[in-house]
Amino acid sequence: MISPLKAAIHLAALGVLVAPAAVALSALSRIGHRWTDLLAQFPAPALGATLVLTLLYAGLRLRPAVIMGLGVTALLILAAWPQWFPRGGALPREGAPALSLYSANLWAWNEDVDAIARSIAEADADILVLVELGDAPSARLDRVLAGYPHRVLNARVDRPGAARAAIASRYPLTAIADRPDGLVSVAATAQTPLGPVNIIGAHLTRPWPFQYQWGQINQAAALTAIRRDMTGPVIAAGDFNSVSSARIGRQIQAEAGLIPAPGWPGTWPAAAPSAVGLTIDQVWRSPDLALLERKLGGKTGSDHRPVVTKFTLAAEGP
Repeated sequence: MISPLKAAIHLAALGVLVAPAAVALSALSRIGHRWTDLLAQFPAPALGATLVLTLLYAGLRLRPAVIMGLGVTALLILAAWPQWFPRGGALPREGAPALSLYSANLWAWNEDVDAIARSIAEADADILVLVELGDAPSARLDRVLAGYPHRVLNARVDRPGAARAAIASRYPLTAIADRPDGLVSVAATAQTPLGPVNIIGAHLTRPWPFQYQWGQINQAAALTAIRRDMTGPVIAAGDFNSVSSARIGRQIQAEAGLIPAPGWPGTWPAAAPSAVGLTIDQVWRSPDLALLERKLGGKTGSDHRPVVTKFTLAAEGP
């Protein structure tokens, strides 16, 4: 007969696993309620924590907790899989040139200009998309954007933590006019070896605490409106404050017809191991582009990791 103390330990161990189980079920349910959606952002860190707990319980010989831990682990893998390995997208067109893009949330208060410039130089991308470009790097823009003579920046909003969004390119850019839609964005058409490619840099508000409750939904709709005005290939990159498989990611896929790049390893927070980070820094593409590569860039002093992606034209249909 199990002692009361041992029973209490078993119950406590099982109780700890309720939290990651709730994350997994929230993500798998695809319920769009804001609180369910908030939990649906965290399968990756919950998976890491559950694996550690399950190993601990195995060492303590807490068999029921180990069995539950393995079950929750399986659910979390299923929950994270759509953002790590999203479906969709054609194969690359044989012989087509490639285009690389570096995108980063630089954090408005980041003053480590040398780290920003070093990360950008190491990535050696053709096009840059930068959000939360704060006052320190803005004051040394020629240092940060050395080698990128073509630049489009939006206006700085005068409020605490305000910053700018920018697109910089080795290829000529034509700015696309801002829209008064509440979305922090910048857009331009780049004349690239692939032909004209539309680039959107975007920064959506947080899922919580809210600037206003429907902010993310309205801003995702605004992104869709920008995309619908464009013809030809589109790349949208920046800080979407959502993983691609959660509510906002599903909205962008359904309404804008864009395809997310794989979301592993994660981008936020930069201080955490990227394997269990959240990929809220997204790169989306239109179906006429094929993704060749997605990786993380060097740290910039921000709380986000940059993303480096490479694209080419998609193979034509049969």
